[in-house]
Order: sequence, then C-alpha cells, then structure tokens
Amino acid sequence: MSHEDNANLIFSSLKFRHLSVKNRLFRSNVSGMFDEYNGHGGHTRLNWEEKFARGGVGCIISSFTPVSVRGRILVRYAMIDDDDKIPFWRAVGERVHQHDCKFLMQLSHSGRQQDLGGVENLFNRGLSSTGKSDYFHGLLSQAMTKDEIAQVVAQFAAGARRAREAGLDGVELHGANGYLITQFLSSGINDRTDEYGGSWERRAQFVLDIIRAIRAEVGPDFHLQMKINGVDHNDWLYPWQGKGNTLDDTVKICRLLLDGGKGVDAFHVSSGSTFPHPRNPAGDLPMQDLARWYDGMLSQGTRTWFNYAIFNSSLGARLFRRYWIWRRGKMIEGINAAYARAVSDVVKSMDPTVKVLCTGGFQHADAIADAIRSGACDGVSMARPLIANNDLPKILKQANGPPPGKECTYCNRCLVNDLENPLGCYDLTRFDGDDFDARYAAMLKEVMSVFEPPLYVAAPAKTKKPAPPVAETAHG
Repeated sequence: MSHEDNANLIFSSLKFRHLSVKNRLFRSNVSGMFDEYNGHGGHTRLNWEEKFARGGVGCIISSFTPVSVRGRILVRYAMIDDDDKIPFWRAVGERVHQHDCKFLMQLSHSGRQQDLGGVENLFNRGLSSTGKSDYFHGLLSQAMTKDEIAQVVAQFAAGARRAREAGLDGVELHGANGYLITQFLSSGINDRTDEYGGSWERRAQFVLDIIRAIRAEVGPDFHLQMKINGVDHNDWLYPWQGKGNTLDDTVKICRLLLDGGKGVDAFHVSSGSTFPHPRNPAGDLPMQDLARWYDGMLSQGTRTWFNYAIFNSSLGARLFRRYWIWRRGKMIEGINAAYARAVSDVVKSMDPTVKVLCTGGFQHADAIADAIRSGACDGVSMARPLIANNDLPKILKQANGPPPGKECTYCNRCLVNDLENPLGCYDLTRFDGDDFDARYAAMLKEVMSVFEPPLYVAAPAKTKKPAPPVAETAHG
C-alpha cells in the first residue's frame, strides 16, 4: 500500500452509534498535574488539551478524571466530583471544538492505586475490591462494602451527567491498567466471595452496574466507551502474583458489557493490570530519572523505600531495567493489536455498530493503517508520540512518520518526570543544539510551552504622547 492509501484510510471519518470523528487518531488519556489542588481546572489544562486539538487529532480522551476525591491518583488533576466543575469542562470542550476535534471525558477512580492522594486521603485506605495492598508500591487498600459500591456507582453516573451538561461528546470508563474497575474485573486482584467476586460474570458486575447507572442518567444516545485490558499479565513483574484475566476472560466480559445493545458503544484496548507495567507504557525505564523523582512517593506505600533502594543502586537499577525490558518484549508499536483484534472479532459478530480502539505506541502511518485494515481496530489512540510531536497527525498526512531523530523514543521520561515536573518530552536526543546547554534550553522551551498563553497577561505599556512641537519664536 502506498502512503496515500494509508493516509486516506487514517483520515477517513469514524462513525460510532452517536458520535462522528473526523479521522482515526485519538489522543489517549495522559496528563500532568496542571490544575488546582482542590480539583478545579486551570488555564494550563485548557492550553494542554487545545494543543493536541490544534495538532489535528480527531478526538481527545481527557486525562484521568476522578469522579470523587477518594479516586485520585495524583493531586492537581481536574476532577468531575461536583456540579461546580461543569463550567470548567464546558470551557475545555469549547476550546477543543474550535478545531473540529471531539472531546471524551475519562471517568476514573484510582481504587487502591493512589500514588499521591493528598491530605484529604491521608488517613484513608484506597477503596478496592480487596483488602490486599497494591503489589508494586504497597499502597494500602480496603475491600469496599456494598454501600460504598453503590456510592461509587452513583458517582460515576453523576460524572457522566456532568460531562453531558458540559457539552462534551461522551465518556470513557477507565477499566484498564490497575485502577478501581480493573481491581474488580481482574481475577488476579479480586478476592471477594460475594456477588462482586468469583466468576468473570460476578467480577464484571461492578462495571455493569456503572454502565446501567450511566445509561439511566444520560440516556442511550450519549457516547459511552470502555477502556479495558486485553490481558492483565498481573504476574509479569512478580511471578507469585495471580495471572489475572486472560484474553478469553476479556472477550467474555466485553460481550457482557454490550448489555443487549444498551451498554457500551466502543472498547479501547490496552494491557497490564498495574501502572506502570512493562506493557503500559511500553518502552524503556529511565532509572536515573526514576531515582531522582520517586522520592515523592516515599511517604505512600509500604514498598516504596524498597523500590527506592533498588532504583538508587547501580547494580539493582541495571538488573531491574533489564528485567522490565525483557518482560515487555521486542514489540512496542502496536503492542496491543492482537488483543484488540480478538475483542473486535467477537463484539462485532454480535453488534457491528460497536467500534474498537487500540492503544500502544502508534506513530507511523503504515502501522496505524495496517492495524485498521487488518480488522484489529477502527482507530488508534496515542499519548507519548503526541507529546513528542504535538502535530503528529499533520506529519502523518504527508509522511509515514516523524523525520529521523524526531520520533518518540519511548524512553518514558515524560511520565517519570510527571511526579514533580510539568508533563512534556524530556528526551534530550530529540532536540536541536550543538551542546548539552543548547539542547536542554530547547527542551525546556518546549516543555514550558503548555503554560502559554499565561493566565494573566500584562497590559500593554502605555506610550507617551509625543510632546507638541514648540513654536519657534522670531528673534530680531
């Protein structure tokens, strides 16, 4: 296939049941700590979202947006926990829509995977399906009661109602990568013995309750999609952990969540039942950056000191990085395509109107077009490649990918820096300059661009009116 063939496919419109997107490129959920501490959005968030709409993606999936303060992963993320957040999200939608770009809110809850919960959660354990700690950081959790489950279900439904009132184009449930919905779905995490645990049908009951509550709140014509793991690989870092859901489990759950045509409109396929995970975000593990910024986590989980010691040890860091890359495997771009294809085959055999998106390192036109053409998905979502090249869609119209030296290297410094620094591309090898200082200055300029335009703009300096000419006097 020629590049023109690939571009024609990628830039054809994608029609869901109740939503039409101008092309097949979605900005995946990724965010920095850009907002107010109390969960109100800030001007930097507006700049952040608009830069990708300006770059040409057809649709943006918001950052992880907590439906309650108990559901935070990090502080200073905009939330959707109250009606007083609606005006801000309306402003986000308006900024994005100016560029013919759609905007979906990702309704989220951290569960036990709460990296920095803030002072409001200082004495709270993370709500979860289980009382077992998060195995990576050792974040404490408590198994939710039935009343707590009902309360969180209602919070998701209220979040969807607020997104609709804000004029957004739909919502996505974050049911992948270890957050609360995954904690219920995964057989490697969920150890309940009531109607929310045990068989795959029972583990899926929590999110099915959420979907039905959302439909009751917003009706059948508001776009609703679900991000889900193709495979959990819950034991890939620590083999003594349960494996979690297989692809067969996931396919069965997806069929259930169609809910006889009244459920979800689309699935967004990822993998990995925690964050970070060797498959999510698939790439390198920058140990020096990790050692530099991980200290902000030391007051959180019971294992953070142990992790910190490994990351700071030259031998420990080298061994851990090698293990991480080995578990990831060689493939990065399109890493979840096979899982997406299995989901797509099954759900479309039941309902051809349901669409499938796939995430996983996409940044080349031939790889994106092949994934769509093969039936693995109808569109792809991207995050790190767009952080590296905000205008990647415009590049893909003209070429197969960014020029040499400008591609996303999957180094993951963007995400590791986010613990303390603004989210942006921190890979110095991608920036122009004759020496370190020049490249660092160029990198810093790009990272700080998210703060432009600033919240307060200085009024233009008043210029003095020129003094009137002094009339010459005649001297005799």
